[in-house]
Amino acid sequence: MDLKLLTVFDEVYKTRSVSRAGENLGIAQSSISIALARLRRHFGDPLFVRTSEGMLPTPHATSLVEPVRQALELLRGITRQRAVFDPSRAQRTFRICMTDITHLALLPSLINRLGDIAPGINVQITHISGQTPKMLESGEADLAVGFMPQLEAGFYQQKLFDQDFACVVRSQHPRIRSRLSPAMFKRERHVVVTGAGTGQSLVEEELERLGIERNVALQLPNYLGIGALVANTDLVVTVPQRVAETLVRIADVKALAPPFALPVFAIKQHWHDRYQQDPANRWLRSVISDLFLE
Repeated sequence: MDLKLLTVFDEVYKTRSVSRAGENLGIAQSSISIALARLRRHFGDPLFVRTSEGMLPTPHATSLVEPVRQALELLRGITRQRAVFDPSRAQRTFRICMTDITHLALLPSLINRLGDIAPGINVQITHISGQTPKMLESGEADLAVGFMPQLEAGFYQQKLFDQDFACVVRSQHPRIRSRLSPAMFKRERHVVVTGAGTGQSLVEEELERLGIERNVALQLPNYLGIGALVANTDLVVTVPQRVAETLVRIADVKALAPPFALPVFAIKQHWHDRYQQDPANRWLRSVISDLFLE
C-alpha cells in the first residue's frame, strides 16, 4: 500500500468518477483502473460500484475513507509533500457554474487569459441551478461565479464587482430617444428575463415597493437572443449594466438609465471549504479576480 493508491482511493471517493479522478490527479484513466484493481485485491471488496449516479462506494469503502484520509495527511507530513500547480504545464479541466451575467461579462476575458498563460487548461461551464451547492461540495464544480444569494452561507466567497441596472431599447425606437421617463417606462411594453442570477427579483421587489406597474409582454428564461429581439421590436428590457454594455456592442440597441432608482447587487465567486487551500483552485480564483482589478 503506497501513497498513490491511497490518493486514488480518496479522489474516486470524492468525485464518484474514474475519469474525473484521473483528470484531477493528472493520471491516465487506465492507471486509475489499475490502482483500483490493486485496492480491491488488497481489501477483498469491490470498494466502488458503477451506477447511474457514478462510482458509488460500498459500505466497506465508506468505513475506510476517514482512516485513509488520516493516513494521507500523515504520509504527506512525513514526506513534506507540498501540493503544487504549474499553470503553464498543467493539463486539466476546470468546471465553473455561471449565471448569464458572468457568461457575458467574464467568460470571453477568462478564455483569452487562459489561452495566454495556461494553454493546457480547458473550461467546462454549467449553468447555476439548485444543484450548484451540491456540485461545489462534491467536487463536480470548482467554482460558482455570479449573483447567487443561495451561496451566501456555508461557502467561501469573494466579491468581484458591484452591478446596477440599465434599460435597453432599439436604437431607432419611435418613442424613446435619449431619456426614459417614468411615464414612458409605464406605457411601453416590456420583456422580462426570469432566469436565476439575473437579479430580476431585485427589480420586481423594488417596483412593487414603489407601486409601479408595467406592461410585461414577454417573459424569457435567459438572455439568449435578447439583443436581436430588442433590436427588432419596440420592447424595453431592464438588465444588469454589464449585460447592457454587451448588448450595445453586439446589437443595434441603446442603453438608458432607469427612471427609478434600482438596487445595486454584487457579483461574487464562491467555493467550498475543501478547496480553500487547493493550489489549482486558488490559482483559478486569482485569475478571475485579477480580470476585474485591471
